[in-house]
Amino acid sequence: MCLMGEVASTALLAPQLECPVTSINNDMADPISNASPIGDDDEPDEWDKRIANTGCAMENMKLNDCFFEKKDWRLCKKEMDQFKSCWKKQRNDERTSMKDM
Repeated sequence: MCLMGEVASTALLAPQLECPVTSINNDMADPISNASPIGDDDEPDEWDKRIANTGCAMENMKLNDCFFEKKDWRLCKKEMDQFKSCWKKQRNDERTSMKDM
């Protein structure tokens, strides 16, 4: 016998019980649409503000996009060099004590 809201995977634990998928509570059927809103993501967070303050936000975005696409920092040398150049031009190494080795 299946109860309302019983998870269909119960059949895996006790094969003799057959729970039709239609017995799953509708609130559980689509957790994404029932999720509470987290908040407005358009507002810059602390990380975004720090990157913007460096003056190299565009270079940082290009570098991150490259890594996301290629999954290997070694293939993003051009973007890394552009970011480093911007970092030095903006004198962020002096401001943040981040030195190029």
